[in-house]
Amino acid sequence: MVDNKRKRGRPSKPPPNESAETTDHQHPNAAAATTAALSDGASAPAADKTMNADPPSSRRGRGRPRRKAEHRSPERRSSRFAEQNGDCSLAVVVGGGGDERDLELEGAEPSSSPMPKWENVARVVPAMDAVVKVFCVHTEPNFSLPWQRKRQYSSSSSGFIIGGRRVLTNAHSVEHHTQVKVKKRGSDTKYLATVLAIGTECDIALLTVNNDEFWEGVTPVEFGDLPALQDAVTVVGYPIGGDTISVTSGVVSRMEMLSYAHGSTELLGVQIDAAINSGNSGGPAFNDKGKCVGIAFQSLKHEDVENIGYIIPTPVIMHFIHDYEKNGLYTGFPILGVEWQKMENPDLRMAMGMKQDKKGVRIRRIEPTAPESHVLRPSDVILSFDEINIANDGTVPFRHGERIGFGYLVSQKYTGDKAHVKVLRNSKILEFDIKLATHKRLIPAHISGKSPSYYIIAGFVFTAVSVPYLRSEYGKDYEFDAPVKLLDKLLHSMAESVNEQLVVVSQVLVADINIGYEDIVNTQVLAFNGEPVKNLKSLANMVENCEDEYLRFDLEYQQVVVLKTKTAKVATSDILTTHCIPSAMSDDLKA
Repeated sequence: MVDNKRKRGRPSKPPPNESAETTDHQHPNAAAATTAALSDGASAPAADKTMNADPPSSRRGRGRPRRKAEHRSPERRSSRFAEQNGDCSLAVVVGGGGDERDLELEGAEPSSSPMPKWENVARVVPAMDAVVKVFCVHTEPNFSLPWQRKRQYSSSSSGFIIGGRRVLTNAHSVEHHTQVKVKKRGSDTKYLATVLAIGTECDIALLTVNNDEFWEGVTPVEFGDLPALQDAVTVVGYPIGGDTISVTSGVVSRMEMLSYAHGSTELLGVQIDAAINSGNSGGPAFNDKGKCVGIAFQSLKHEDVENIGYIIPTPVIMHFIHDYEKNGLYTGFPILGVEWQKMENPDLRMAMGMKQDKKGVRIRRIEPTAPESHVLRPSDVILSFDEINIANDGTVPFRHGERIGFGYLVSQKYTGDKAHVKVLRNSKILEFDIKLATHKRLIPAHISGKSPSYYIIAGFVFTAVSVPYLRSEYGKDYEFDAPVKLLDKLLHSMAESVNEQLVVVSQVLVADINIGYEDIVNTQVLAFNGEPVKNLKSLANMVENCEDEYLRFDLEYQQVVVLKTKTAKVATSDILTTHCIPSAMSDDLKA
């Protein structure tokens, strides 16, 4: 920003923190002056003189003599630039908007001297060369019209190379991918990539490139330990606003169990105050030793907050990688499968038979599909998990001076692992070895890249409800706009069996046979001809094999749909032709 004081002939001296601010928010005039200086071969002080037309005496100051570039080696100058900006190529942008004295102390030549060649500057941060730009073409299913797909679109994000000729990025960066390409820093070539695994819960994807040329001259990124509070982090990636690599820095400000927006689950997350913008997704976060301590994946956008970003920490990353290496595919993060209540009220603890030295949480409900449903019961008090005591608020010791939700202990396990659980039941302490499994949701958060299922009879379009379906029908604010009945089942209902689905009449394709039923939209199907509907495939089988005179569908809100069987099946063919629908059911229902 131009200082108005300069109009009165006063020297423009920036405040002490202005250089740090311009590292992330480049001033337009500074960028223009610096670009011109680089293209014309002028030195950095010349670019500064273009912006600050002040008398030389006001800039020299303090009577200190100029120090020539020969007095300091190029290696020492480049390391000083790297310390300030994380990458020596950013040094001129910062210097171009600052005080000329800083450049002189760094050994910059007068304006008559040529700019030093960038090829001679030492590469200080080799880990940045492992950061790649990911290009993806997405073709999403059309959940509202499940027999077709939406128009394809392109996106770009970030990623980084790890050992084993693999690339890590975010799962949402390559979701519903048709084609994925990656480009290395400083390269003009895009290489086709193959998606090896996608972890929806942890929002991580694993890629590889078959072209050997891509892996030449690249050092894989190394992982560091879990950072501590106030540790410095540097986020590297390719966000919007430019095509070259971008660096933002900050500190670790919080660490807790975090809700992952893409996976609709809770895992360990790290909050930082470095800017994470669109396109940063999948980029690494480095500590001050150049080790990767996380993956940028989401940020908090709210009018009352700023610069709140989140990274996926190394324990979650290593869990994903080890899971893939162990099983050859991604199996997911297991859950305990219970809903629990805090035991902070002393009267509640006394009523449950807990002594003063006992702490824990009370089980409210147990997932019917969870393996532990056979041994645990509602109102059991979980005292410990794998010999680690659980507090009345559901936390366990984490690090010095820190506590974290005991779900963190569960998330460190793998699918199929066993855990030792100690519970209090009827004032008696019982111990169980529980097998852990992944979460079976009645309304799934994702369909794992498959096409949505559907079945059509007499113009009635039946489908299974999922979060992407709700988002397609009601937009990104589906949590407010969707019917209350569906939202209640999304938030509180549990699947009674592994293959249970919530089947609804999505819409009615108008025809003579369905007169009077046109307004039925997104209404759950409870039964068909007196038989409960457990999933879409069972409904399709019952309708196709029905020999009764009528088809009777019992819907929610006490609605009933009755159609003649023979007439309905004959009319279906004409309705499919009218709406250019290739089949009356999706391929997965035909098997």
